[in-house]
Amino acid sequence: MTFPPIREELRGIEPYGAPQLDVPVALNTNENPYGPSAACADDVAAAVREATTTLNRYPDREHVALRTALAAYLSRDTVPTRGFEIGVEQVWAANGSNEVMLQLLQAFGGPGRRALSFAPTYSMYPEYARDTSTDWVQGHRAEDFSLDLDRARETVERERPSVVLLPSPNNPTGTALPPEAVGMLCEAAGDGLVVVDEAYTEFRREGTPSALELLPEHRNLVVTRTMSKAFALAGGRVGYLAADPAICDAIRVVRLPYHLSAVTQAVALAALRHAPELLGRVDDLRRERDACVGWLREQGLTVADSDANFVLFGTFADRHALWQDLVDQGVLIRETGPDGWLRVSIGTPEEMVAFRDALLTSLDRLADRPAGPTTSTTDQGVPA
Repeated sequence: MTFPPIREELRGIEPYGAPQLDVPVALNTNENPYGPSAACADDVAAAVREATTTLNRYPDREHVALRTALAAYLSRDTVPTRGFEIGVEQVWAANGSNEVMLQLLQAFGGPGRRALSFAPTYSMYPEYARDTSTDWVQGHRAEDFSLDLDRARETVERERPSVVLLPSPNNPTGTALPPEAVGMLCEAAGDGLVVVDEAYTEFRREGTPSALELLPEHRNLVVTRTMSKAFALAGGRVGYLAADPAICDAIRVVRLPYHLSAVTQAVALAALRHAPELLGRVDDLRRERDACVGWLREQGLTVADSDANFVLFGTFADRHALWQDLVDQGVLIRETGPDGWLRVSIGTPEEMVAFRDALLTSLDRLADRPAGPTTSTTDQGVPA
Protein backbone atom coordinates (compact mmCIF):
# COMPACT_ATOMS: atom_id res chain seq x y z
CA MET A 1 0.00 0.00 0.00
CA THR A 2 1.27 3.48 -0.88
CA PHE A 3 1.75 5.80 2.08
CA PRO A 4 -0.26 7.57 3.27
CA PRO A 5 -3.17 5.13 2.90
CA ILE A 6 -5.61 7.73 1.53
CA ARG A 7 -8.76 6.56 -0.25
CA GLU A 8 -7.82 5.72 -3.82
CA GLU A 9 -10.39 8.08 -5.34
CA LEU A 10 -8.72 10.94 -3.44
CA ARG A 11 -5.13 10.12 -4.34
CA GLY A 12 -3.43 12.87 -6.31
CA ILE A 13 -6.31 15.34 -6.03
CA GLU A 14 -5.35 18.92 -5.26
CA PRO A 15 -7.11 20.60 -2.32
CA TYR A 16 -9.99 22.90 -3.23
CA GLY A 17 -9.01 26.57 -3.14
CA ALA A 18 -8.32 29.75 -5.05
CA PRO A 19 -5.08 31.70 -5.34
CA GLN A 20 -4.71 33.93 -2.29
CA LEU A 21 -2.64 36.67 -3.84
CA ASP A 22 -1.54 39.93 -2.30
CA VAL A 23 -3.03 42.37 -4.80
CA PRO A 24 -4.53 45.86 -4.39
CA VAL A 25 -7.92 44.84 -5.84
CA ALA A 26 -9.26 41.36 -4.96
CA LEU A 27 -12.54 40.66 -6.77
CA ASN A 28 -12.51 36.87 -6.92
CA THR A 29 -14.38 35.38 -3.94
CA ASN A 30 -17.72 37.23 -3.92
CA GLU A 31 -17.17 38.82 -0.53
CA ASN A 32 -19.01 41.91 0.60
CA PRO A 33 -16.45 44.73 0.23
CA TYR A 34 -18.03 46.72 3.06
CA GLY A 35 -17.04 45.53 6.52
CA PRO A 36 -19.03 45.94 9.73
CA SER A 37 -19.19 49.35 11.36
CA ALA A 38 -17.36 50.18 14.55
CA ALA A 39 -20.63 49.86 16.48
CA CYS A 40 -21.26 46.39 15.08
CA ALA A 41 -17.66 45.36 15.72
CA ASP A 42 -17.96 46.57 19.31
CA ASP A 43 -21.16 44.53 19.78
CA VAL A 44 -19.47 41.44 18.32
CA ALA A 45 -16.45 41.95 20.57
CA ALA A 46 -18.68 42.29 23.65
CA ALA A 47 -20.58 39.15 22.71
CA VAL A 48 -17.36 37.20 22.24
CA ARG A 49 -16.02 38.59 25.51
CA GLU A 50 -19.11 37.27 27.31
CA ALA A 51 -18.85 33.91 25.56
CA THR A 52 -15.25 33.49 26.66
CA THR A 53 -16.32 33.46 30.31
CA THR A 54 -18.04 30.10 29.72
CA LEU A 55 -15.57 28.47 27.30
CA ASN A 56 -14.85 25.81 29.92
CA ARG A 57 -18.31 24.46 29.10
CA TYR A 58 -19.61 23.03 25.83
CA PRO A 59 -21.88 25.32 23.78
CA ASP A 60 -25.57 24.75 23.19
CA ARG A 61 -25.40 21.89 20.70
CA GLU A 62 -28.88 22.79 19.40
CA HIS A 63 -27.92 26.49 19.06
CA VAL A 64 -31.52 27.40 19.88
CA ALA A 65 -30.96 31.13 20.32
CA LEU A 66 -29.24 31.38 16.94
CA ARG A 67 -31.89 29.27 15.17
CA THR A 68 -34.61 31.43 16.72
CA ALA A 69 -32.95 34.61 15.44
CA LEU A 70 -32.41 33.09 11.98
CA ALA A 71 -36.06 31.98 11.83
CA ALA A 72 -37.15 35.53 12.60
CA TYR A 73 -34.85 36.87 9.90
CA LEU A 74 -36.17 34.41 7.29
CA SER A 75 -39.76 35.21 8.23
CA ARG A 76 -39.18 38.74 6.94
CA ASP A 77 -39.28 37.15 3.48
CA THR A 78 -42.27 34.88 4.01
CA VAL A 79 -44.66 36.92 6.16
CA PRO A 80 -45.14 39.87 3.76
CA THR A 81 -45.42 37.67 0.65
CA ARG A 82 -47.13 34.49 1.83
CA GLY A 83 -48.33 35.21 5.35
CA PHE A 84 -46.48 32.44 7.22
CA GLU A 85 -43.56 32.40 9.60
CA ILE A 86 -40.53 30.12 9.60
CA GLY A 87 -40.40 28.22 12.91
CA VAL A 88 -37.27 27.49 14.91
CA GLU A 89 -37.88 23.77 14.37
CA GLN A 90 -37.45 24.37 10.61
CA VAL A 91 -33.99 25.95 10.88
CA TRP A 92 -30.53 24.40 11.17
CA ALA A 93 -27.11 26.09 11.11
CA ALA A 94 -23.50 24.99 10.65
CA ASN A 95 -20.01 26.28 9.87
CA GLY A 96 -20.81 27.91 6.55
CA SER A 97 -23.32 26.69 3.97
CA ASN A 98 -20.57 24.29 2.85
CA GLU A 99 -20.99 22.28 6.06
CA VAL A 100 -24.76 22.51 5.73
CA MET A 101 -24.52 20.95 2.25
CA LEU A 102 -22.11 18.28 3.44
CA GLN A 103 -24.43 17.36 6.31
CA LEU A 104 -27.34 17.08 3.88
CA LEU A 105 -25.41 14.60 1.73
CA GLN A 106 -24.19 12.73 4.80
CA ALA A 107 -27.81 12.25 5.85
CA PHE A 108 -29.53 11.80 2.50
CA GLY A 109 -26.74 10.72 0.13
CA GLY A 110 -24.23 7.92 0.53
CA PRO A 111 -23.34 4.68 -1.29
CA GLY A 112 -25.95 3.64 -3.83
CA ARG A 113 -27.57 7.09 -3.84
CA ARG A 114 -27.27 9.95 -6.32
CA ALA A 115 -26.90 13.71 -6.15
CA LEU A 116 -27.68 15.81 -9.22
CA SER A 117 -27.19 19.36 -10.41
CA PHE A 118 -27.14 21.19 -13.74
CA ALA A 119 -23.87 22.53 -15.16
CA PRO A 120 -22.38 25.03 -15.12
CA THR A 121 -22.86 25.19 -11.37
CA TYR A 122 -20.99 25.49 -8.09
CA SER A 123 -17.83 23.40 -8.34
CA MET A 124 -18.02 22.19 -4.73
CA TYR A 125 -21.18 20.15 -5.33
CA PRO A 126 -19.44 17.14 -6.90
CA GLU A 127 -16.89 17.30 -4.08
CA TYR A 128 -19.64 17.02 -1.46
CA ALA A 129 -20.86 13.97 -3.35
CA ARG A 130 -17.37 12.48 -3.56
CA ASP A 131 -16.68 13.05 0.12
CA THR A 132 -19.89 11.25 1.12
CA SER A 133 -19.51 8.41 -1.43
CA THR A 134 -22.61 9.64 -3.25
CA ASP A 135 -22.86 9.07 -7.00
CA TRP A 136 -22.67 12.35 -8.91
CA VAL A 137 -24.93 13.02 -11.91
CA GLN A 138 -24.67 16.21 -13.94
CA GLY A 139 -27.36 17.61 -16.18
CA HIS A 140 -26.87 20.71 -18.30
CA ARG A 141 -28.25 24.22 -18.54
CA ALA A 142 -29.34 25.99 -21.69
CA GLU A 143 -26.95 28.21 -23.63
CA ASP A 144 -28.14 31.28 -21.68
CA PHE A 145 -27.56 29.35 -18.40
CA SER A 146 -31.28 29.03 -17.68
CA LEU A 147 -32.92 25.65 -17.04
CA ASP A 148 -34.88 23.96 -19.81
CA LEU A 149 -37.69 22.90 -17.50
CA ASP A 150 -38.90 19.94 -19.56
CA ARG A 151 -35.37 18.62 -19.99
CA ALA A 152 -34.60 19.16 -16.30
CA ARG A 153 -37.73 17.29 -15.24
CA GLU A 154 -36.89 14.40 -17.55
CA THR A 155 -33.38 14.22 -16.12
CA VAL A 156 -34.64 14.12 -12.53
CA GLU A 157 -37.29 11.51 -13.33
CA ARG A 158 -34.75 9.35 -15.17
CA GLU A 159 -31.92 9.55 -12.63
CA ARG A 160 -34.05 9.46 -9.45
CA PRO A 161 -31.52 11.35 -7.32
CA SER A 162 -31.76 11.42 -3.55
CA VAL A 163 -30.66 15.07 -3.59
CA VAL A 164 -31.04 17.73 -6.31
CA LEU A 165 -28.80 20.78 -5.82
CA LEU A 166 -30.11 23.99 -7.38
CA PRO A 167 -28.25 27.24 -6.64
CA SER A 168 -30.40 30.32 -7.14
CA PRO A 169 -28.77 32.65 -8.03
CA ASN A 170 -26.49 30.14 -9.68
CA ASN A 171 -22.75 30.26 -9.08
CA PRO A 172 -20.86 31.05 -11.31
CA THR A 173 -23.46 32.47 -13.70
CA GLY A 174 -25.67 34.56 -11.37
CA THR A 175 -28.83 33.10 -12.90
CA ALA A 176 -31.93 32.90 -10.68
CA LEU A 177 -34.52 30.13 -10.91
CA PRO A 178 -38.19 30.93 -11.57
CA PRO A 179 -40.51 29.59 -8.84
CA GLU A 180 -42.20 27.25 -11.32
CA ALA A 181 -38.87 25.46 -11.80
CA VAL A 182 -38.52 24.81 -8.07
CA GLY A 183 -42.07 23.53 -7.70
CA MET A 184 -41.87 21.33 -10.78
CA LEU A 185 -38.59 19.74 -9.70
CA CYS A 186 -39.88 19.15 -6.17
CA GLU A 187 -42.72 17.16 -7.69
CA ALA A 188 -40.42 15.34 -10.13
CA ALA A 189 -38.02 14.36 -7.33
CA GLY A 190 -40.66 12.36 -5.47
CA ASP A 191 -39.20 11.57 -2.04
CA GLY A 192 -35.80 13.02 -2.99
CA LEU A 193 -34.73 16.36 -1.59
CA VAL A 194 -34.55 19.51 -3.71
CA VAL A 195 -31.99 21.86 -2.18
CA VAL A 196 -32.19 25.46 -3.39
CA ASP A 197 -28.91 27.14 -2.50
CA GLU A 198 -29.70 30.82 -1.93
CA ALA A 199 -26.24 31.98 -0.86
CA TYR A 200 -26.62 35.19 -2.90
CA THR A 201 -30.35 35.69 -2.61
CA GLU A 202 -30.19 39.06 -0.81
CA PHE A 203 -28.71 40.49 -4.03
CA ARG A 204 -31.53 39.31 -6.28
CA ARG A 205 -33.28 41.83 -8.47
CA GLU A 206 -36.64 43.25 -7.46
CA GLY A 207 -39.47 40.86 -8.24
CA THR A 208 -37.34 37.71 -8.04
CA PRO A 209 -38.96 35.56 -5.31
CA SER A 210 -37.23 33.34 -2.77
CA ALA A 211 -37.85 29.60 -2.72
CA LEU A 212 -38.75 30.06 0.95
CA GLU A 213 -42.23 30.98 -0.23
CA LEU A 214 -42.75 27.39 -1.46
CA LEU A 215 -41.82 25.58 1.77
CA PRO A 216 -45.43 24.91 2.89
CA GLU A 217 -46.22 23.30 -0.48
CA HIS A 218 -43.26 20.92 -0.75
CA ARG A 219 -42.04 18.93 2.25
CA ASN A 220 -38.95 17.80 0.27
CA LEU A 221 -37.76 21.39 -0.33
CA VAL A 222 -34.68 22.67 1.49
CA VAL A 223 -33.54 26.31 1.22
CA THR A 224 -29.96 27.02 2.27
CA ARG A 225 -28.40 30.42 2.93
CA THR A 226 -25.22 31.95 4.28
CA MET A 227 -24.10 34.94 6.34
CA SER A 228 -20.85 35.14 4.33
CA LYS A 229 -22.11 37.32 1.48
CA ALA A 230 -24.69 40.05 2.07
CA PHE A 231 -24.08 39.94 5.84
CA ALA A 232 -20.35 40.65 5.35
CA LEU A 233 -19.52 37.74 7.67
CA ALA A 234 -17.36 35.55 5.45
CA GLY A 235 -14.83 35.20 8.27
CA GLY A 236 -17.54 34.09 10.68
CA ARG A 237 -18.35 30.89 8.76
CA VAL A 238 -22.09 30.64 9.38
CA GLY A 239 -24.56 28.98 7.02
CA TYR A 240 -28.08 27.74 7.64
CA LEU A 241 -31.13 26.11 6.09
CA ALA A 242 -34.91 26.13 6.33
CA ALA A 243 -36.81 22.90 5.74
CA ASP A 244 -39.40 20.50 7.10
CA PRO A 245 -38.64 19.73 10.77
CA ALA A 246 -38.12 16.06 9.90
CA ILE A 247 -35.20 17.04 7.64
CA CYS A 248 -33.59 19.03 10.47
CA ASP A 249 -34.03 16.04 12.79
CA ALA A 250 -32.28 13.79 10.24
CA ILE A 251 -29.29 16.14 10.09
CA ARG A 252 -28.93 15.87 13.87
CA VAL A 253 -28.00 12.22 13.38
CA VAL A 254 -24.90 13.04 11.31
CA ARG A 255 -23.76 16.35 12.77
CA LEU A 256 -20.66 16.31 14.94
CA PRO A 257 -21.20 16.99 18.66
CA TYR A 258 -21.16 20.70 19.48
CA HIS A 259 -20.32 21.54 15.88
CA LEU A 260 -21.01 25.29 16.33
CA SER A 261 -18.72 26.87 18.89
CA ALA A 262 -19.98 29.28 21.51
CA VAL A 263 -17.88 32.01 19.86
CA THR A 264 -19.43 31.34 16.43
CA GLN A 265 -22.92 31.47 17.88
CA ALA A 266 -22.18 34.71 19.71
CA VAL A 267 -20.74 36.37 16.60
CA ALA A 268 -23.70 35.33 14.43
CA LEU A 269 -26.26 36.55 16.98
CA ALA A 270 -24.51 39.90 17.22
CA ALA A 271 -24.45 40.21 13.44
CA LEU A 272 -28.17 39.47 13.24
CA ARG A 273 -28.82 42.27 15.74
CA HIS A 274 -27.15 44.58 13.22
CA ALA A 275 -28.87 43.12 10.14
CA PRO A 276 -30.26 46.44 8.83
CA GLU A 277 -26.79 48.00 8.90
CA LEU A 278 -24.93 45.00 7.47
CA LEU A 279 -27.48 44.65 4.67
CA GLY A 280 -27.54 48.40 4.10
CA ARG A 281 -25.02 48.31 1.26
CA VAL A 282 -26.85 45.60 -0.72
CA ASP A 283 -28.68 48.18 -2.84
CA ASP A 284 -25.36 49.89 -3.60
CA LEU A 285 -23.86 46.59 -4.71
CA ARG A 286 -26.89 45.83 -6.87
CA ARG A 287 -26.53 49.16 -8.65
CA GLU A 288 -22.80 48.62 -9.09
CA ARG A 289 -23.48 45.14 -10.48
CA ASP A 290 -26.02 46.40 -13.00
CA ALA A 291 -23.64 49.17 -14.06
CA CYS A 292 -20.88 46.59 -14.52
CA VAL A 293 -23.13 44.42 -16.69
CA GLY A 294 -24.01 47.41 -18.88
CA TRP A 295 -20.40 48.56 -19.21
CA LEU A 296 -19.11 45.10 -20.14
CA ARG A 297 -21.78 44.79 -22.82
CA GLU A 298 -20.79 48.20 -24.16
CA GLN A 299 -17.31 46.75 -24.69
CA GLY A 300 -18.82 44.09 -26.95
CA LEU A 301 -18.54 41.29 -24.41
CA THR A 302 -21.11 38.63 -23.66
CA VAL A 303 -22.46 38.95 -20.11
CA ALA A 304 -24.79 36.66 -18.16
CA ASP A 305 -27.74 38.33 -16.43
CA SER A 306 -26.97 38.33 -12.71
CA ASP A 307 -29.05 38.30 -9.53
CA ALA A 308 -25.91 37.91 -7.41
CA ASN A 309 -22.98 40.11 -6.37
CA PHE A 310 -20.81 38.95 -9.26
CA VAL A 311 -20.85 39.00 -13.05
CA LEU A 312 -19.79 36.27 -15.50
CA PHE A 313 -18.47 37.61 -18.79
CA GLY A 314 -16.62 36.44 -21.89
CA THR A 315 -15.85 34.83 -24.07
CA PHE A 316 -12.09 34.66 -24.58
CA ALA A 317 -9.99 32.27 -26.63
CA ASP A 318 -7.35 32.38 -23.90
CA ARG A 319 -9.00 33.44 -20.70
CA HIS A 320 -5.99 32.50 -18.59
CA ALA A 321 -3.81 35.03 -20.44
CA LEU A 322 -6.36 37.75 -19.73
CA TRP A 323 -6.70 36.65 -16.08
CA GLN A 324 -2.92 36.76 -15.66
CA ASP A 325 -2.62 40.15 -17.32
CA LEU A 326 -5.17 41.55 -14.88
CA VAL A 327 -3.25 40.03 -11.96
CA ASP A 328 -0.08 41.66 -13.26
CA GLN A 329 -1.92 44.98 -13.00
CA GLY A 330 -2.99 44.24 -9.42
CA VAL A 331 -6.58 43.12 -10.11
CA LEU A 332 -7.59 39.58 -9.15
CA ILE A 333 -10.82 38.14 -10.60
CA ARG A 334 -11.93 34.52 -11.04
CA GLU A 335 -11.04 32.07 -13.77
CA THR A 336 -13.99 29.73 -13.36
CA GLY A 337 -17.12 28.54 -15.10
CA PRO A 338 -17.34 27.35 -18.71
CA ASP A 339 -14.24 27.61 -20.88
CA GLY A 340 -13.72 31.13 -22.15
CA TRP A 341 -15.55 32.91 -19.32
CA LEU A 342 -14.31 34.98 -16.37
CA ARG A 343 -16.12 36.13 -13.23
CA VAL A 344 -15.71 39.40 -11.35
CA SER A 345 -17.06 40.03 -7.86
CA ILE A 346 -18.65 43.41 -7.28
CA GLY A 347 -16.50 45.66 -5.13
CA THR A 348 -16.51 49.29 -4.08
CA PRO A 349 -16.86 51.98 -6.78
CA GLU A 350 -13.11 52.59 -6.58
CA GLU A 351 -12.34 48.90 -7.02
CA MET A 352 -14.70 48.66 -10.00
CA VAL A 353 -12.98 51.63 -11.65
CA ALA A 354 -9.65 49.85 -11.20
CA PHE A 355 -11.14 46.69 -12.72
CA ARG A 356 -12.55 48.53 -15.75
CA ASP A 357 -9.30 50.38 -16.38
CA ALA A 358 -7.26 47.20 -16.08
CA LEU A 359 -9.61 45.23 -18.31
CA LEU A 360 -9.43 47.83 -21.07
CA THR A 361 -5.64 47.77 -20.86
CA SER A 362 -5.60 43.96 -21.00
CA LEU A 363 -8.01 43.78 -23.92
CA ASP A 364 -5.87 46.23 -25.89
CA ARG A 365 -2.63 44.56 -24.90
CA LEU A 366 -3.81 41.06 -25.80
CA ALA A 367 -5.74 41.95 -28.93
CA ASP A 368 -3.02 40.71 -31.29
CA ARG A 369 -1.75 37.87 -29.12
CA PRO A 370 -2.27 34.41 -30.65
CA ALA A 371 -5.06 32.47 -28.95
CA GLY A 372 -3.92 29.88 -26.47
CA PRO A 373 -5.71 26.98 -24.82
CA THR A 374 -9.14 27.63 -23.32
CA THR A 375 -8.69 25.25 -20.39
CA SER A 376 -8.05 26.94 -17.05
CA THR A 377 -4.68 26.45 -15.45
CA THR A 378 -5.61 28.21 -12.22
CA ASP A 379 -8.23 27.61 -9.59
CA GLN A 380 -11.53 25.86 -9.50
CA GLY A 381 -12.84 28.11 -6.76
CA VAL A 382 -13.17 28.57 -3.04
CA PRO A 383 -16.32 28.42 -0.90
CA ALA A 384 -17.86 31.49 -2.50
